[in-house]
Amino acid sequence: MITSDSDLPPRLGNLTFHGPLSDARATRMIERLAAAEPADVLDIGCGWGELLLRVLENTPGAKGTGIDINAEDLARGRALAEERGLAERVAFVEESALGTDRGPVDAILCLGSSQALCDPDQPHDPAAALRELRRLVRPGGRVVLGEGFWERTPTDEELAGMWPGANAGDHLSLGSLVDLAIEAGFRPAWIETASSEEWEEFESGYRYDTEVWLAAHPDHPLAAETRERVDRQRSTWLNGYRRVLGITYLTLVAVG
Repeated sequence: MITSDSDLPPRLGNLTFHGPLSDARATRMIERLAAAEPADVLDIGCGWGELLLRVLENTPGAKGTGIDINAEDLARGRALAEERGLAERVAFVEESALGTDRGPVDAILCLGSSQALCDPDQPHDPAAALRELRRLVRPGGRVVLGEGFWERTPTDEELAGMWPGANAGDHLSLGSLVDLAIEAGFRPAWIETASSEEWEEFESGYRYDTEVWLAAHPDHPLAAETRERVDRQRSTWLNGYRRVLGITYLTLVAVG
């Protein structure tokens, strides 16, 4: 059977940000960042760059670069930039962030993407990621880092319900993470964490369009594969990391 694009399962169309981040929190983060009047902003693992575009809208004259390896998300970002009259001030580039030479800059966004700065053949190393972020930002510059942490130590049963191979060493406590940021050469100017409401908005929004599509297309050739995928994703949240895994948003200032 031949299917058109309109027949295919949708992808992330119901999300504003690719993470548990509300509009209200994003606005406050952007206001703090814009107050420093950065001239250049780098978004690592930018996706479609919604936060980057909002920073540029609130920082007249600033230019931005978003890097990611997902071509579909980058195309969405370029389209959004065009719609908002920002196409001349932002570039969306398909490339790896590992060892990037796109610094130093005045401000960096890295939300849920610090793994892009680490050796993919090694376990994720937040300390290495923070050292890279410090290398890429000028003294006095800002980094907004969105990073996972354990709200509490997960049980064996909860770990078994998470992603394949999940273990207690996959994340740190919030205190340990902030200590690493200080060791890397930052001062933690603002520390905040995603609320349960933000998590639920994200997790439901992540699957919403696909769930609606599955209800309308139960016999589609891609339905079984899609259903298995979203059911597995939902289970890892509900039976694994819900109220165990947290996300912190750290506004870090590079020590001069």
